[in-house]
Amino acid sequence: MDLARNLILLSGLRPDEDIPIEFTGVRPGEKLYEELNLFDEDTLPTAHEKIRIFAGNGLPAGNMAAYMENLRRLCASGDARNLILALKEILPDYNPSAFVLRRLLADDERPTAITAA
Repeated sequence: MDLARNLILLSGLRPDEDIPIEFTGVRPGEKLYEELNLFDEDTLPTAHEKIRIFAGNGLPAGNMAAYMENLRRLCASGDARNLILALKEILPDYNPSAFVLRRLLADDERPTAITAA
């Protein structure tokens, strides 16, 4: 509320007279808080008791090139199912959207051609 009032005043207008302030609630997809690190990610102390250094989740940097090459290969081949699985292995907290999951399931339901030898 203070921020809204200050911005209106700094614009040379009057809060609630020139510009009404309305509370609309949380919009779809809007977060109430932001997670700066995850449960499996560590932080290290510093000289200041309220400041910590992000140490990461322990994913070895040496494997990153192999992960990236695998992701590139999967993208180039259009293999969405294995791409999603690879992303999930690299980033355990990754959750594909409902749209992506529906699309993968729809691909499963399409009839496949059977060729006789």
